[in-house]
Amino acid sequence: MPASVEAATATVNMRERVVGVDRLVPLLDGRRVTYVNLDNAASTPPLVDVMDAVNRFAPYYASVHRGTGFKSRLSTEAYEWARHVVGRFVGADLDRNTVVFGKNTTEAINKLSFRLPLGEGSVVVSTQMEHHSNDLPWRVRSQVVHVRTKPDGRLDEAHFDALLAEHAGRIALVTVTGASNVTGYLLPVYRLARKAHEAGARILVDAAQMAPHRRVNMLSDDDPEHLDFVSIAAHKMYAPFGTGALVGPKETFRHSAPEYSGGGTVAAVTLDEVYWAEPPEREEAGSPNVIGAVAMATAAEVLMDVGMHTIADHEKQLLGYALEQMATIPGLTVYGEGDPEIAVSEKVGVVPFNLAGTPHALVAAVLGYEWGIGVRNGCFCAHPYVVSLLDLNGSEAGHWRARVLEGDRSELPGMVRMSLGCYSSSQDVDRLIEGLSAIARGRIEGDYRVDTATGEYLPSGFVEPLAEYLPWLGAE
Repeated sequence: MPASVEAATATVNMRERVVGVDRLVPLLDGRRVTYVNLDNAASTPPLVDVMDAVNRFAPYYASVHRGTGFKSRLSTEAYEWARHVVGRFVGADLDRNTVVFGKNTTEAINKLSFRLPLGEGSVVVSTQMEHHSNDLPWRVRSQVVHVRTKPDGRLDEAHFDALLAEHAGRIALVTVTGASNVTGYLLPVYRLARKAHEAGARILVDAAQMAPHRRVNMLSDDDPEHLDFVSIAAHKMYAPFGTGALVGPKETFRHSAPEYSGGGTVAAVTLDEVYWAEPPEREEAGSPNVIGAVAMATAAEVLMDVGMHTIADHEKQLLGYALEQMATIPGLTVYGEGDPEIAVSEKVGVVPFNLAGTPHALVAAVLGYEWGIGVRNGCFCAHPYVVSLLDLNGSEAGHWRARVLEGDRSELPGMVRMSLGCYSSSQDVDRLIEGLSAIARGRIEGDYRVDTATGEYLPSGFVEPLAEYLPWLGAE
């Protein structure tokens, strides 16, 4: 292992601040090994700081706003503190902007799709790179045009410019990911924001994948490169307690009724009239997830305290090391940028790959059952992007879609994805490389059968001892 990787790991030293990094898990052969989580792009484990904050707050939890008891007053202060911290985490001017809490980024983007004024004939510019959560909500509400990607998975910015020109005067929103959950590519969001504003549009950055890895800064509202809206998810930033946030201008939410209404959304109600509360209250119907908001804000404070530049430097060293080692495995194909020297400046620590001759679902299963390594496989809720990266032609894509619609997912195209967290180590990468090398050599111990309904490969005869870890799973 290069000395630079050791130095970077020592500098961050986040493993001591993450829950569960020392957990032993069962393997197919009966051994137990320390789990290696390389599925951080899907969800991250909680920080110790977050668990401490939740445990400390839980005994004082009560319903927020309008309660007169001490616990209610304390909970209200904690909830509004969390809102302020999250706003600071993304660099928002909270005099003009607001932080709306919800379940996750998917809910945040759906909310904006209902709350953003979209007139008849308006256009939303999205990209082929997007997670379904930043694509499908807009298709319901508006005409959506997609910026193409290049064969290597990068955004085709010339096509972006062409779409802005083609739909000039009708573009209500440009909506882009900050970092791809498939390839890890970082988009030039500030340059795209400038171009969007010049075209008379606003921009939303889905920062769910970006926020745990790089600094998110909305910039001042009068900056040409200002990000009008940002969405983030706590479960991807080490606070998996069911919270996400949408940050954007208060004015966007002031001029119409919320898509969900009920308790907490109003200032006054008669039998004939409704007077809506000011944002963000009108956007948070019902009792909010106060504990989740506190957890999210605590994680944000930790990330800011450690420093996003420090986290990024650690990740770059580890990503470069991983790509160097993966290049030594026969038959392994990396999608997107695979050159370590280029990749570390263009992407976060997400690497999609395939092993020649071995289905992606089988690779993922063997890594899990025989090596104690958590990865993810499939299309990662980004079907158009993955199909493009795999270079599937129309008939191939049509074939697997037909099979899926018939209930057979055994031939679903896809990849395996390795994704790093701020606590990942070179030892984690080494375990992955050892496992992949064994699979590439045909060393698979189990007898795996594919479940056609799910597309998963399962080892025959293996009964997982799940109740040993969560006893209630074995209860009658």
